[in-house]
Amino acid sequence: MKSIFIAFDQAYYEQVLSILRGNNVRGFTAWQEVQGRGTHQGIPHLGSHAWPSLNSALMTIVEDNKVDNILQELKALDQTSELMGLRAFVWNIENMI
Repeated sequence: MKSIFIAFDQAYYEQVLSILRGNNVRGFTAWQEVQGRGTHQGIPHLGSHAWPSLNSALMTIVEDNKVDNILQELKALDQTSELMGLRAFVWNIENMI
């Protein structure tokens, strides 16, 4: 099993959920208002007067064989706009209850 943590511009929320649904991923935990700034490009998402936009974040646990396709679809979504921003990180899951 793998965990995928996805941080993304709030405007992508429905598209990220659609990617998960399309890959038969049902379970996830989401955070609606997350502040952040990318390391290379894009604008800060700080919810402030100067930088009013915000990010969302989502974590899901999936079978290993689903990871590559999900990441490919997330990358394609990210490439639709360099300034909005989307990053995904994958970790191994050691145990679950």
